[in-house]
Amino acid sequence: MISEVLLSTVRMATPLIFLALAELYSQRAGLVHIGLEGLAAIGSLVGFLVSLITGSPMLGVVAGAAAGILTNMIFAYATITLCAEQIVYGMAINIFAPALAAFIYRVYFGAGSELVQVGLMSTLSQSLGIQSNNFIVQLFLDQTPMVYLAYILVIVTVIYFNRTKSGLNYKAVGEYPKAAATLGINVIGVKYVASILCGALAGMGGAYLTTCYANTYVDGNVAGRGFIALAAVIFGRWTGGGVLLACLFFGFCDALQIRLQVGSFGIPYQFFQMIPYVATVIVLALLGMKKAGPKGVGKAYLPEER
Repeated sequence: MISEVLLSTVRMATPLIFLALAELYSQRAGLVHIGLEGLAAIGSLVGFLVSLITGSPMLGVVAGAAAGILTNMIFAYATITLCAEQIVYGMAINIFAPALAAFIYRVYFGAGSELVQVGLMSTLSQSLGIQSNNFIVQLFLDQTPMVYLAYILVIVTVIYFNRTKSGLNYKAVGEYPKAAATLGINVIGVKYVASILCGALAGMGGAYLTTCYANTYVDGNVAGRGFIALAAVIFGRWTGGGVLLACLFFGFCDALQIRLQVGSFGIPYQFFQMIPYVATVIVLALLGMKKAGPKGVGKAYLPEER
């Protein structure tokens, strides 16, 4: 049972890693984005449709990323160019994008259509023709390329923010944008780049759900992962390594609740489904905001102000 839960943890944590990294890049540039749920929803639907039409799950992931970017440009233009309230437009994305995804699905397949399924992305062991019940082999080889990509992106993020001049400039925009501007950093440009990265990563996280995790699309398949990822950024203290550990913790809670549902134990399954969300609330209550995020996060940047 333990080995199965650990293997499931890696898979369950993967979409959370993409979504949490999306929020991390956004907040490090001073943009608090609570619309991850919506971005993941549209990425999930577009990834599913492209995978169905082309027969390529990888193209589906790329299309999901593109859909996330296009949708997030609404948020970017409103909050960066027009200096609108970020929380309000984040909620607008959460309302608009899932509704748009549901509408497109019904237009394409028709109301009341049967459940449509697509082929999932192959794991490395399947590509190599390797079959083994060994836990280590399964842990490292029985994964899709998206899993490897998620963990590689964590390493790249840690190096970028801590070991590169560009990464330090990026963080400066989220901390003190006016001071960053005096050093010649294009604050508006960095914020738009952050929005592109956020949209792409969130869209990929959503596309993972329909190309690597489940072989179909249903309304609500993101199931609150966007909000859990937001909590993971706070739990991880706005660092790449911390975000990874937080996502693995929440992924473990998700894997555990599925395993407990299978065991039944005579307890209603809804009780076990609560575990990841209860864990999120408990973690945030215990940790609180002892170490706040970037000082400029959530604040509109007005270049003409001094």
